[in-house]
Amino acid sequence: MIYPYKGVMPKIDESAYIADYVTITGDVKIGKSSSIWFNTVIRGDVAPTVIGDRVNVQDQSMLHQSPDMPLILEDDVTVGHQVLLHSAKIRAGALIGMGAMVMDDVEVGEGAFVGAGSLLPPGKSVPPNTLVMGRPAKVVRELTDEDQAEMARIRQSYIDKGEAYREITRGLTKDD
Repeated sequence: MIYPYKGVMPKIDESAYIADYVTITGDVKIGKSSSIWFNTVIRGDVAPTVIGDRVNVQDQSMLHQSPDMPLILEDDVTVGHQVLLHSAKIRAGALIGMGAMVMDDVEVGEGAFVGAGSLLPPGKSVPPNTLVMGRPAKVVRELTDEDQAEMARIRQSYIDKGEAYREITRGLTKDD
């Protein structure tokens, strides 16, 4: 379901894949080749949510904001299943692991990896190319070339899945 809020309609690039049972409302922008997966909620009814190109937001995630604090996901970000993002900045190429909570005024550095189930409390800053884990999350180590390659593989797999599902959806809705 895609809804306007106070006259503002979400802007979704035509190449993006939006799965069934997703709710997107208000001041939300979704870039090229991005994918938003089943049962995710993205609300832009308090401040803007900006999702870059080739971003994947996986099943059952929740994206929202506080007043005057937008939520920004730069290009090539991966957001795992059941993630909560609230008024944060997620820099290019970062990966947010399943079940993580990322709160207001957090900045996750470029190419960083937030471990599954981690909590980033308000105001936390994650250095680029590091692995953070825990509740609250702490830097565990620098990421290796192998880590970065795996993150790139995951991103590409979701670009490919999004394209495949777009084709399936076209086939299901096509009147032959």
